[in-house]
Amino acid sequence: MADNRVPTVKLLINGKFVESQTTQWRDVVNPATQEVLARVPFATTDEMNAAVASAKQAFKTWRKTPIGARARVFLKYQQLIRENMKELAAILTAEQGKTLPDAEGDVFRGLEVVEHAASIGNLQLGELANNVAGGVDTFTLLQPLGVCAGITPFNFPAMIPLWMFPMAIATGNTFILKPSEQDPMVTMRLAELAIEAGVPPGVLNVIHGGVDAVNLICDHPDIKAVSFVGSTKVGTHVYNRATLNGKRAQCMMGAKNHAIVLPDANKQQTLNNLLGAAFGAAGQRCMALPVVILVGEAQSWLPELIEKTKGLRISAGVEPGTDIGPVVSCSALDRISSLIATGVEQGATLELDGRNPEVAGYAQGNFVGPTIFSGVTTDMTIYREEIFGPVLCVLHAETLNDAIELINANPNGNGTALFTRSGAAARHFQEEIDVGQVGINVPIPVPVPLFSFSGSRASKLGDLGPYGKQVVQFYTQTKTITERWFDEDDVSAAVNTTITLK
Repeated sequence: MADNRVPTVKLLINGKFVESQTTQWRDVVNPATQEVLARVPFATTDEMNAAVASAKQAFKTWRKTPIGARARVFLKYQQLIRENMKELAAILTAEQGKTLPDAEGDVFRGLEVVEHAASIGNLQLGELANNVAGGVDTFTLLQPLGVCAGITPFNFPAMIPLWMFPMAIATGNTFILKPSEQDPMVTMRLAELAIEAGVPPGVLNVIHGGVDAVNLICDHPDIKAVSFVGSTKVGTHVYNRATLNGKRAQCMMGAKNHAIVLPDANKQQTLNNLLGAAFGAAGQRCMALPVVILVGEAQSWLPELIEKTKGLRISAGVEPGTDIGPVVSCSALDRISSLIATGVEQGATLELDGRNPEVAGYAQGNFVGPTIFSGVTTDMTIYREEIFGPVLCVLHAETLNDAIELINANPNGNGTALFTRSGAAARHFQEEIDVGQVGINVPIPVPVPLFSFSGSRASKLGDLGPYGKQVVQFYTQTKTITERWFDEDDVSAAVNTTITLK
């Protein structure tokens, strides 16, 4: 039973926010204070099936809703998100730990996709070929699949849901969303705003839970496509299980992103960018830069990088001037601390130790400060594993080609960056690097919604990305129609149909 003294997170089924009848609940905890903010239910099988049934029923009418009517829903939705930006950021900070500016950035990057969803009809146009044969035309329609589903992670509880359901719904599908059970409150506020914007009952449904909810999404015969962002282990499970059941699946998973710094780079801009990319959001980004490769004379920049890092302020996300907030949970803190200890044991040089920082007023918080290792080699655990915390591994290389070879040998291919003033070096890098998203003097090269998120190799399963042009292909199926109309007085006929198509 839920504790009546603490608010409960609701389910969204058929346009109504309802109390779950489950007996299994999880606390939503403020990572800076350990205060229990709410309790989230692990929905029952009947409740999850009811959500899918609602989406299936709603699809019958939503798929036929005019493109303009769907677009107007998202025009209203983006307005509501803008009007409630401060509230959304405050909720996100309380349950996830990001600083308020970081939380607003989380919401804003999702808002950009909502804005794009309002005009997605332009990308859902089919093709026409006139007179492919005598009096015969062929054209294609991009039609919605049906019920789709999304499974989202804890680190971007606003942005990632907004990557998923607006694009699916705008293309005529209905949606089942399963947010992270660690921080579902901002996601539910976004769902409330979506209903207020005019999303009809059953078109968007939200369930909560753990592995049972994930497996139901992968197994349910009425769900046609699954989008996932999260860990490699879970993503691989989702992809294998969903595709085995005949569903489309796109899974954006783990990463180990690298930045290369050449000696000709703008030194101060580069160091500042490295700080933000490595330690912002407490390193809990799949597009963070946890590895920097200093090439040649740039190796001498390490002491200045360390000194700049020491100036970062650690506190709760609500405190003004905070650079690094807490990590999401006690277990995340323990894992990060354990990996730092492993790095020391395996021979890396701990240049800056962020463990056990003193944070005034927040003695119970899940804090770990910025941590820097030098002398890291590719066989060390801190290099091989995704730490998902504010830990930076510094490696050295003699040449740009040596650094490129090192990155290409890593199994992940989510993002990478090069800092240089040389156009020739930049072009060589972008041609030779085997990574899906490349930044040139841009530390976190996440594409704007006009393009598609394009992680590769072990960082992605499935051929299509979660937004942009690619996602229209993911959420629609192509129907090809060949038609011929006869004049009323045409009575000719042919047995061989190939003759009629000459």
